[in-house]
Amino acid sequence: MDYSCINFENNNGIVYITIDNPKSLNALSDKFFGEFLDALDRCRNDNSCRAIIFTGAGDKAFSSGADIRMFSEYRKKPLGGKDLSRLGHNAFRSLEQLGKPSIAAVNGVALGGGCELALACTFRIGSENARLGLTEITVGLIPGWGGTQRLSRLVGKSKAMKMILTGEILDAADALGIGLLDAVVTQEELLPECASFARKIIKNSPLAVRLAMEAVNRGIEVPLEEGQSIEANLAGYACHSEDAHEGVTAFFEKRKPQFQGR
Repeated sequence: MDYSCINFENNNGIVYITIDNPKSLNALSDKFFGEFLDALDRCRNDNSCRAIIFTGAGDKAFSSGADIRMFSEYRKKPLGGKDLSRLGHNAFRSLEQLGKPSIAAVNGVALGGGCELALACTFRIGSENARLGLTEITVGLIPGWGGTQRLSRLVGKSKAMKMILTGEILDAADALGIGLLDAVVTQEELLPECASFARKIIKNSPLAVRLAMEAVNRGIEVPLEEGQSIEANLAGYACHSEDAHEGVTAFFEKRKPQFQGR
């Protein structure tokens, strides 16, 4: 697929996906979601892709959210609003379940659907000019692409309610303070910092990384006992893998392991 809404680059195992619509502050459209899902398929099927960094073109916006014209179009259909919500749910759930870590490099405003995309990433690192908010309430809507669910799980019910019901926009320092961002750096340091962080992860077994992510993502939504059962099954799978054998052998031989993801 030829891309017009995103740029896709694989740099030594780290895939950079840049939302490229700076004239509208990298707004998200139907066409974007088609390209987004195609890019995820490429990442899923390419063993050389070990981590993904999302960012926005320019220095003003990660993404300003859904293209407002989408709401006008979907409102014309009987169940259009629900269909629009499901569009974002399916796309961002695909990212969350990819089995490869993703980092949102928030290089400016991340509002509405743009913030929801960042929430679907495994980690969020912001530049000093980052501004994040779920602002749908201010135009008579509610977050519909997972924001009401992921934000409350990430920062807690009360803080999430405050953001969602007021539509307030947090600056980078405040977003860091409530745990919405994992780190804040200068604009110049943002992508290098994200890449450095990604490399700390991808030096490890790709199989173990995928299984650990699955254990956390599935376990957080169920009671502790059920989560521990999920963990035990996945830990057992990891224990008998070729990567675990290689890792233990390399430890005793005092060398770096050569993981194959098996």
